[in-house]
Amino acid sequence: MSALPTGTEKQVKVKAMFDAIAPRYDLVNRLMTFGLDTSWRSRCITLLGLRPGAVVLDVACGTGDLTRELRERSFKGFGVDFSLGMLRHAPAGTGPLVRADAARLPLRDGAADGAVSGFALRNFADLPAVARELGRVLGPGGRLSILEVAEPDQPLLKAGHALWFRHVVPVLGGLLSDASAYRYLPESVAYLPSHEELRGLLESAGFREVRRHRLSGGIVQIVTATRAPSPTKGSGP
Repeated sequence: MSALPTGTEKQVKVKAMFDAIAPRYDLVNRLMTFGLDTSWRSRCITLLGLRPGAVVLDVACGTGDLTRELRERSFKGFGVDFSLGMLRHAPAGTGPLVRADAARLPLRDGAADGAVSGFALRNFADLPAVARELGRVLGPGGRLSILEVAEPDQPLLKAGHALWFRHVVPVLGGLLSDASAYRYLPESVAYLPSHEELRGLLESAGFREVRRHRLSGGIVQIVTATRAPSPTKGSGP
């Protein structure tokens, strides 16, 4: 495995990569997940536990899959992404989409009731800063639901998943899109924090009730959390 970039280098390379794969991003996603990604995204939204009409931010929205479903389910969904290529390939009618860095969201404090994100944790150059921003823009009681890849525990499923993810997906991506981008995809799993590390980051950013939900035999995970109320000034023992 080649050395993975970090910091500013990572941000520049990841942006260029998503700009390049944007035209066929949705097609390759459907093929490499056998269409399961649509049900995973639906579950991600359901696990927010919010009522229709809630304001929900889709962080690193890409072409807007989650944003569209949010709006189809009567949420006030809107998305942000730093790849202009991805935003330009969002289907018409997706909803409000803004080019922005997830570590510096152009939103006031407490602007949203909830936030979702699909397969983006590995791509943030400064994950602690993103967690802090999510804690800032969600009001007390606000809900967070993050969809990400995972590795199954069952040995046979684990072996099959590794074969598909590390060997077949790069070939498929190379045939239909950009070969280097889909070689990066399985390598980028190395960026993922453990659940304990992620829970610590979210709790430090003001979240509580951090829980992990495994889907499809453990090949993906959804991490949910609730924004804790801000401490009352002058409170104490």
